[in-house]
Amino acid sequence: MSSNSYQDRAGAFAAGLMVQAVWPPLLVSACVLAAPVIGLVTGPQATALSAAAWLVAAVGALATLAFSALLLFDALLFRLMASHDSEASGGAAVDELLARMRLKPKPPATRPLDQRISGTRRLLMRQRLALALFTAASLVAAYL
Repeated sequence: MSSNSYQDRAGAFAAGLMVQAVWPPLLVSACVLAAPVIGLVTGPQATALSAAAWLVAAVGALATLAFSALLLFDALLFRLMASHDSEASGGAAVDELLARMRLKPKPPATRPLDQRISGTRRLLMRQRLALALFTAASLVAAYL
């Protein structure tokens, strides 16, 4: 794999992650801010079930925000990888940074770009599941 191809793949993946890290928190924030305006927050006719649904929605919202922050951090790590000439040096730079930040011990061998991308895609799936939980719980709470 040429350096250019590696840098292009890592840079394109980082750019896509930036988009995926930004729009779910904006959507969650807009829904949370709009809820009192349109009367979706539990009022005098609230039931225990609707209150529980709002609690689940809040958990989904917080999880979505947390996963979005992790995806933003991963996007920055992929941009760091793309700034290096080779996949090995980019992976080593990311591993060194994570070790210096004491987030992860330095591995004996650097992982290839494809393995790093697949790990981030699993994180992206968790973010989408948390957003789906927030959406479903919000709709249940709004109609109870």
